[in-house]
Amino acid sequence: MPPLPLANAVIKLIHDGGPIMYPILVVAAFAVCVLVERVFWWLRFSARCSARQREQVYAALEAGDQAKAISLSEKTTDPVVRMIHHGLKHQHSSMQGALEVAAGHELQNAGRFLGAMDTIVTLGPLLGLLGTVTGIMGSFSSIGDSELAVEKVTGGIGEALIATAAGLLIAIATLVPMNYFHSRLAKLQFDLEAAANNVLILAAQHGFDQVSAKKH
Repeated sequence: MPPLPLANAVIKLIHDGGPIMYPILVVAAFAVCVLVERVFWWLRFSARCSARQREQVYAALEAGDQAKAISLSEKTTDPVVRMIHHGLKHQHSSMQGALEVAAGHELQNAGRFLGAMDTIVTLGPLLGLLGTVTGIMGSFSSIGDSELAVEKVTGGIGEALIATAAGLLIAIATLVPMNYFHSRLAKLQFDLEAAANNVLILAAQHGFDQVSAKKH
């Protein structure tokens, strides 16, 4: 028998995996969409980061030139510099509070869909396990039949194995990038916290936060 084309082989595999393969396919499609969106987001994030611009803003703050620091950070795509700009623009009320709000907004964008990916990692194997159970149940229900008993038993076992493998594959394919995104998120959080501390120290040295301090 000649080998089936790839598309036909995939369709046959889905059919042999039983009805549980349809929710597994929905989860797989959702996982692909999330992964593609996050990969492109982090690629754009890397392109937006500018260590040179951060150093320029820090230099202006160290020199005590708050107006220049605000001007340098005004039109930026760097999330760290954007947070600094937000803090400097709101130093008259609460610079620390403004920095925390801006940092939280950046972290929320960076951590988007991580909860969904965690759900996919858990849900994929559970659906595969459900397919295993239904497949084995189908095999046992066919043992007493005299007609085509062997075919039904082996079909049920094959259904169980296919569903289990599909669920595990989804979980493995999602787990690795999810852990990578978590590490990138942790690094961004560290960068934002370090930048916020630097700004607050420099602001205290040059009296940028005096308005806020007088109110207290």
